[in-house]
Order: sequence, then structure tokens, then C-alpha cells
Amino acid sequence: MKKWYEENIDTDIIVSSRIRLARNYKKYPFSIRLSASAAEKMIEETKRILLEGNTILSKEFEYIPVFGRNPIDKRALMESHVISPELVKKAAPCGVLLKNDESISIMVNEEDHLRIQSVALGMNMEKAWDLADKIDNVLEESIEYAFNEKLGYLTSCPTNVGTGMRASYMMHLPALEWSGQLQNIFYAIGKLGITVRGLYGEGTQAEGNLYQISNQITLGQSEKEMIENLNNIALQVAEQEKQMREKIFKENSEALKDKIYRSYGTLRYARMLTTKETMTLLSDMKMGFDMGILNEARPVISFYELIMYVQPAILQKRVGTDLNSQERDMQRAAFVRSQFER
Repeated sequence: MKKWYEENIDTDIIVSSRIRLARNYKKYPFSIRLSASAAEKMIEETKRILLEGNTILSKEFEYIPVFGRNPIDKRALMESHVISPELVKKAAPCGVLLKNDESISIMVNEEDHLRIQSVALGMNMEKAWDLADKIDNVLEESIEYAFNEKLGYLTSCPTNVGTGMRASYMMHLPALEWSGQLQNIFYAIGKLGITVRGLYGEGTQAEGNLYQISNQITLGQSEKEMIENLNNIALQVAEQEKQMREKIFKENSEALKDKIYRSYGTLRYARMLTTKETMTLLSDMKMGFDMGILNEARPVISFYELIMYVQPAILQKRVGTDLNSQERDMQRAAFVRSQFER
């Protein structure tokens, strides 16, 4: 089965689109107050609805228990953006229902009972919304959600009450980062109800100049209005990134070319690469290709696949054994080199 991130779509500055819906059963206490036995019962009920109650979906989804799983397996799921850091740390029964192309995941017993997440490459929020909304409708046929006529969907954290929706774009913003303008832009869009997070969401750092921008307001607007607002702001940020790239190139094209070609050469020939270094080098290379500066052989897989496959846990899963730090760096460099050699 082809994964969602293997599609041949131009991702340039806006790398991916994500919708996340927070939902809770009316009949169970919120996750923070849910006993282990009640959590297991709720998980089984959700599995039954999705895997047995709908014959089409039952063929497309599998349930992966997260609680009790070994740390590398859990970390790999997070590095694939299938589950959140919160679910990795959860010390209670929890898991994820995952679609076979990985475009949809439903975290069960995270901060809320259900976290429906859908993703699509590039600026494709309407597609991501469509996927999440359809799954939400299927679940709502069998589940009585915690819902208030005045407030909307009730959630564990008050900031999610209302639509329960977070729409996010992953954006590649190296030029704004280099120029020192990024924090000013983030401050400005924060006043417009937009929040900025790192590569894996809340509480994580940006890596490879990748940032997630998402709506902060979930109450008082429709999902469509929230998405339209985010779209407008994402396009403005993308335009500022584009203009800054042009400015940097105009002012010192040789220095920019040198930086990009050095990064490209290191990726092609290095024998050891740390995760952080690789992410920075991949960011430089991506910008080089996107700007038309690099006219060399491209990697055989997409930028999104590369940034996933070089992460520590995914790397060890691919190799099939635990690795120490040096071994990981050697395997990472070998993997990256292999993507240019076919």
C-alpha cells in the first residue's frame, strides 16, 4: 500500500497539511480521571465500532497498542507523526487506530478519549479536513460525544472546546530563520490567533527549519472559517519566505550557493551524520532544489520521507536492531548516501 507521503506532489515551502479533531465519549470521565479498566473498555468499544461495525473501514485500519510497547517502537510511531509525544509518555492503556496508508490515525486515550488526525502533502487542508470529517461522522453514528449546545464539543483542555479542531501546516522556513525575522513574524501571527510549534507539535523544537503553524481558537468560528484564516496566514508567511530567499540570493548569491552545495556534498559523501546535522543539511538541500540553485541528482525519495527515515527510532526499526549513537550516525549517513546512488 502506497503511503500518503509517497505521492508526487510539489511541497516547496508548505510541506504538509494536518487536521486534528479532539473528541470524548459522554459516558466516560475525561482521560485524566479515567481508570485503567475504564480506559481498556473504552479502547475495546472504539476498536469494535471502527474495525467491526464498518466493513469498508475494517479492511483499512489496524489497532496498535502503545502502552507497554517497547520505547523504540513508540518513538518510531511519534517520528512518523502517527502519535503525539503525549501518547508516547502515557502511563495508562492507550493506542492508535492507523489507516493502511497512514493518512489517518485515531489516538485512543491521549489527552482526550479520541484524537482523530489526518494528513496530506503540500497545501491541501481541504483534503485533510475531508478525511478527518468522514471518520468523525462514522464514529459519531455509534458514539454519543460529550457535547454542549452552547459550547460545542467538550474537551479535556478548555482551549480545545468548541470545534475541537486544530488545523496545522508544516512549513519550511530557512531564509526567515537565517535572516532573524522569524520570531517577529511568529509574534505578529500570534496576535491573529495562530500558534507556532516545533516538528512534533506542542512542546517540541523545530528541526531542519520546519515549523508547524496552527489555529489557536476553537470556539466561536466554524471549521471552514478557521481553515480559511489559517490558509490566508500560511500563504502570507510563505510569500515572506519566498521574498527573503530572493533577497538573500540577490545580496550574496555565491555565499548561498556555497552553503547549499557544501550541504549537498556532505549528504552525498559523509560517513557519519547526527540527526540534527542531517536535518540542517536536508533543509539546505531542499531550498537549493526549490530555488533552482541545485542542478544535481535528486534523492530518489521525497524530502518528507528523508526527514522521517533519518530519525533515530525509525532508523533502528529499519536496520532491525538497537544501535548506539555512533552506529546510528554511520547507518544514517549510509542510508542518505544510498538515496543518491540508485
